[in-house]
Amino acid sequence: MEAKQPFTDEEYKNIYSRVPRLCVDLIIRNDSGVLMTLRDIEPYKDLWHLPGGTVLYGETIEAAAKRVARQELGIEVEVAGSAGYIEYPSEMKIKGWGWTITIEALCVIKSGEFKLDRQARELKFFREIPNNTVEEQKEFLEKGNF
Repeated sequence: MEAKQPFTDEEYKNIYSRVPRLCVDLIIRNDSGVLMTLRDIEPYKDLWHLPGGTVLYGETIEAAAKRVARQELGIEVEVAGSAGYIEYPSEMKIKGWGWTITIEALCVIKSGEFKLDRQARELKFFREIPNNTVEEQKEFLEKGNF
C-alpha cells in the first residue's frame, strides 16, 4: 500500500533543514537473524537498512511502527518495546542538510505476507550485518543491544 506523503518536497526540506526528523525503525528478528530491506530509492539507495519511516503529527511511536510495517512490508506487527535510538549524521553529508533521529522499535510479526513497497526491492534476514548497510544502523546492530 503506497502511503500519501504529508509534505511536498519543498515543505519537507524547509521543515527538516531546521529541526530533527523523528522516525521509527523496525527491528524484527527470527531464528534467521534481523530483517533488513535493500533500498531502491535515495537516500541510501542500494544499501541494506532497517525498514522505517517518519512519525507523523499526532501519531504514537507504536502506531507509527505498525503503519510502517503495513505500508513498507505488508505485515502486521506487535511492538514489544524499544531498543534505543539512532542518530543519522550521514544525512548531512549526503544532502547537505537534515538530521534524522530514529526510535528502534522491537517488533514481532502478527500476520501477513511480505509485500514490499517502492522503497525497497528485496528483503532478507541476516545473522551477520552486510557491509553495504546504512552506516549508523550497521554500528547499532553490530553492538547487539536489542
